[in-house]
Amino acid sequence: MFIVNPMPKQIAPELVTELEKCEVATIGHVLHSGFVDREIRAVLPNKRVAGTAVTLRIPHADSTLLHYLTALVRPGDVVVIDRCGDDKHACWGGVITNAMKMAGVKAGVVDGPATDFSEFTKVDMPMWCRGPSPITTKLLGLEGALNVPVSVGGQTIEPGDAVLCDESGVIVMKPDQAPAIAKRAIEMQEAEIKLLARLAAGEKLPDISGARAMVEAKLAKS
Repeated sequence: MFIVNPMPKQIAPELVTELEKCEVATIGHVLHSGFVDREIRAVLPNKRVAGTAVTLRIPHADSTLLHYLTALVRPGDVVVIDRCGDDKHACWGGVITNAMKMAGVKAGVVDGPATDFSEFTKVDMPMWCRGPSPITTKLLGLEGALNVPVSVGGQTIEPGDAVLCDESGVIVMKPDQAPAIAKRAIEMQEAEIKLLARLAAGEKLPDISGARAMVEAKLAKS
């Protein structure tokens, strides 16, 4: 059985721009939820992309609906794939990479393996997955669900969510919450630049952070 729901509303380009200024790890200083499993890792180094979640659930060895999706995706989408626990079959390979790139897809996030890693580099397609596998899915025409809530890396992701990916990992946010999160992260990154300047000028990190005072206060009581 196939479920095909309409494509979600895309997040505003202005929000995408702000999110792409944010490091996922900076948001990790503020939030503890929304992050996918850290084993879903970047294939290409030094990439940071944000976009609109287009969700797909394809179990076992059937990737028919992923092929179908390549005709629907839009520039700015991030394709997020729930593999239902399958860590054997690579659903995303070289042909999918090229088709998605030609459609303007920002990135893929697969809770499972992928294949043809050289194609990610060749066409500059950012990908986050659980590593490579030479065993691929097939066009079986059995089942799948498009634009439904999915579970990827321990997180529930809904179509239309805001997705931010970089070398540290992947975080998913509700579009109405993402602007405040981005603003806070950018402020923290700007503060870090000032902190680094103070270090370069000769100050010591524990004096700036307060760690020295904390430790010495405890030592004075012991």
